[in-house]
Amino acid sequence: MRLTMLWTAFTTLVATSLVSASSVHRRHCHIGKCNFHSSKSPKCWGNYSLDTNWYDETPNTGVTREYWLEIQNGTAAVDGVERMVLTVNGTVPGPTIYADWGDNVIIHVHNALENNGTSIHWHGLRQKYTTQHDGVASITQCPVAPGDTLTYEFRAEQYGHTWYHSHFALQAWNGVFGGIVVNGPCSAPYDEDKGLLFLNDWFHNTTDALWSTASAGAPPIAQNGLINGMNVYGDGGKRFEMTFTPGKRHRIRLVNGAIDTHFKFMIDNHKMKVIAADLVPIEPYVTDVLSIGIGQRYDVIVEADQGEGDFWLRAFPDMACSADNEMRDDIRGIVRYDASSSQDPASTAYSYTDDCLDEPMSRLVPYVPLDVENPTVKEEFDVGFEVDTHGMFKWTLDGTDFLSDWGVPTLQQSLIDLSVFKTSTNVVEVNQKEAWVYFVIENGLAALGLSHPIHLHGHDFSVLAQEANANYTATTPLKLDNPPRRDVAMLPANGYLVIGFKTDNPGVWLMHCHIGWHASQGFGLQVVERAAEIPALCDPASLDSTCAKWQKYVTAKGVLQDDSGI
Repeated sequence: MRLTMLWTAFTTLVATSLVSASSVHRRHCHIGKCNFHSSKSPKCWGNYSLDTNWYDETPNTGVTREYWLEIQNGTAAVDGVERMVLTVNGTVPGPTIYADWGDNVIIHVHNALENNGTSIHWHGLRQKYTTQHDGVASITQCPVAPGDTLTYEFRAEQYGHTWYHSHFALQAWNGVFGGIVVNGPCSAPYDEDKGLLFLNDWFHNTTDALWSTASAGAPPIAQNGLINGMNVYGDGGKRFEMTFTPGKRHRIRLVNGAIDTHFKFMIDNHKMKVIAADLVPIEPYVTDVLSIGIGQRYDVIVEADQGEGDFWLRAFPDMACSADNEMRDDIRGIVRYDASSSQDPASTAYSYTDDCLDEPMSRLVPYVPLDVENPTVKEEFDVGFEVDTHGMFKWTLDGTDFLSDWGVPTLQQSLIDLSVFKTSTNVVEVNQKEAWVYFVIENGLAALGLSHPIHLHGHDFSVLAQEANANYTATTPLKLDNPPRRDVAMLPANGYLVIGFKTDNPGVWLMHCHIGWHASQGFGLQVVERAAEIPALCDPASLDSTCAKWQKYVTAKGVLQDDSGI
């Protein structure tokens, strides 16, 4: 990787060193009723704990974490094959954002790209009362023009780990992504935190160059898969390695950052204790193989109970819904008990089934139990597709392929009291306060028998029902007593997904398939929630300034929008 600016390296160093130092101190030295200790008292967090309902109550640390991110053009050979990439501060993945539960976070994003807009979405963070900082081009902002800077500010009201990524066209999968860790309590003890582990599919061409193939309805074939941004390919590249301390328990923070791959993750000869799904702590359970959809995250604890040796760490593409991959059986890293070892493991993979299903609902039991009430609003959506007059493949919800305008974001429209949104923007307006909304998403034969990871911004939703190869009916049983809560759930092939969320967060929130190609092909809708309260939460001058600079750039360069806008 070639760093393109000394300023970038300096700001990365400053941000990382300052935040890491204070985070380490705070993480082990909370003053209050119960001090956090990862191996002795993991459920404690000062005057708060794992039992705290974080939707209603959040620590006020008085601490602000500030970061500077720069989006740049570059080249990289992450698997030994050099290609054009887009980077965050010169690296793929970009630097990790660290905070403590309850901190304020300020992130300055500067667009240093040669010829691209950008926006950065903080995936899974609810943005309670900060909808303008959700970072979605055409929804909550205009794209940030080259040379411009936009500052995002929000409170870390949840804890665990997640990721940030570009939400402009297909930019995220050219390299514009990185991790987020919010320190807080957890539901099981561990000895060592091994940090984030990204799982990605990888192409030797840019997503822009592959768009014509994808938009014709043919998912491009991936050349590789990456584990924390690396793998081998041919005679080049390098495998990711992780060292375990014998007898110790190791926390690993998994993220599926792929564009079109559902992974089955495992570490040979080891069991995983799963302690969180997305940003929701759960009652721990043990598994050999973890099914992780695009955009999803899992926290796992792995005990080094094998005495000694080297073991394959594997991420298999689930071929029931994933793009084909040249390296489908060789997306591997190595877990070593002795860091000085250089041998390839001789271990054997666990068996698994290609099904693209979520982990069973019965296993994803939130630690803080919350029940769901009957809905005030219930909407049903059928997934379908169409091919337009130009031969472009489009996904639809109830016959509408989503199309928004980079230059006129929905949030800006809501501030000028536009009472009628275009049909193509697929807006669901919900004005009731603290009401329950159910979305029933049906994925029948008209949807080609594919599974889809469904992501809702602005909320953790409850998974009320989820079944493959089945039809939703009025008698379909719904789980209302402490159902799984998360922000990405799989819509099974030829089946249905029922989610519920509470209207407790005024704003404009996108819901979409997290397969990158599908979102760009129109698989999405947006929720305008409690519209009358939105203007008081926004800074119109900042929103208008970003849009004015974007429009100036569009006019000067003749930029044309060629996808759904998200």
